[in-house]
Amino acid sequence: MGILSWLFSKGVDFYKLLQEHSDLALKGVQALALYMDTGKDYDGNKVIKIEKEADNKRKELIDELDNTFITPIEREDIYELSSAIDNILDYCETTVKEMEIYELSPTSELKEMVDVILRGTQLIDKSVYNLDKDKKTAMNYALKAKKLENEMEFYYRRYLAELIKSDDIKYILKMREIYRHLSNCADKMDLAGDILGHILVKEI
Repeated sequence: MGILSWLFSKGVDFYKLLQEHSDLALKGVQALALYMDTGKDYDGNKVIKIEKEADNKRKELIDELDNTFITPIEREDIYELSSAIDNILDYCETTVKEMEIYELSPTSELKEMVDVILRGTQLIDKSVYNLDKDKKTAMNYALKAKKLENEMEFYYRRYLAELIKSDDIKYILKMREIYRHLSNCADKMDLAGDILGHILVKEI
């Protein structure tokens, strides 16, 4: 096979790979939301398991990216979007692991913060799904996801202010770390929305 035939016959569906990666991120956040309801180690371990699956999916995507000459959208955008999606799950995993280490139980505050992340990740997933189908719809979902970062910031500041009223310094320090992980998770959700918007502005 000649070099040109090889370059143009790869047929890698990067939209599909991004959708699969985004689907795993959503499943991971859904598992985190369930963990915040039950507090069970079994449900927390689901988050960790899905994060590993997502790492493998990202590796598959990056390997294909490295071996493909032509991509449907700029390769840097594919890489950055996949990275932001992956980081959403990384913070979910860190949240579970540190709650277990610190022996923290879910609270209504944590559930509310995770609900924001869940709603945002659902929107990111819908935006990724529509990247190659309905670009205006994809943009609409991305913009809605970005707006939720402001809601998370509100909860983060509010619940942090309430937390420091406690006399239990150890609890404050432990829970503050969990709040930070969830806030950082929302930042990555916002970043994914930014990258989607950047991609779509060039396409619409």
